[in-house]
Amino acid sequence: MKLNEKSIMKAHTKETQATMTPDKSLQYLKEGNKRFQDNLKANRNLLEQVNDTSEGQFPFATILSCIDSRVSAELVFDQGLGDVFSVRIAGNFVNEDILGSMEFACKLAGTKLIVVLGHTSCGAVKGACDHAEMGNLTKLIEKITPAVNAVTEPKDESLRTSKNLDFVDEVSKKNVELTIDRIHAESPILTEMEKNGEIKIVGAMYNINTGAVEFY
Repeated sequence: MKLNEKSIMKAHTKETQATMTPDKSLQYLKEGNKRFQDNLKANRNLLEQVNDTSEGQFPFATILSCIDSRVSAELVFDQGLGDVFSVRIAGNFVNEDILGSMEFACKLAGTKLIVVLGHTSCGAVKGACDHAEMGNLTKLIEKITPAVNAVTEPKDESLRTSKNLDFVDEVSKKNVELTIDRIHAESPILTEMEKNGEIKIVGAMYNINTGAVEFY
């Protein structure tokens, strides 16, 4: 939403949500990330947004991201209360509970965009690259292992570890792609909505060094 400096960004209403399209929703996130990079946050009265959203919510996007403390979707896209559904799990993968949450967000609550957001130097991905084992983390890392195996270069096993950050980041990107493939394979509801143009499902990578989000 483009506003002048004195304008206040309002919480979305049923009416403004209805005007959103998948492409417009994506553009909103791109503009928000640009503001974040430029350290120019939109002017919001968050307490007013608390009041405005107290009887309902009308978000325009659903963002699946990692639990990494540096990758808060609301902050990196400069969004306010009631703007986005935020799903967070280490390694930003999907399971049936997350897919169910996405189906609720899109089919029942009206969001027009799903973003699977990976990030550079991801700790969960590093663990998968190193085949780490520790309690319940072992099972979590298994969900990311297919992405490790899908990145074929480098072939030298000594270079396929968390110490090789280029490899880690390639695995993170592949993990986003495979997560989108799983959404398509395991959620007929979301796949049908995308086919009908009701929603768009996109991948993205957040750079922890620059604050920039690259969509692909």
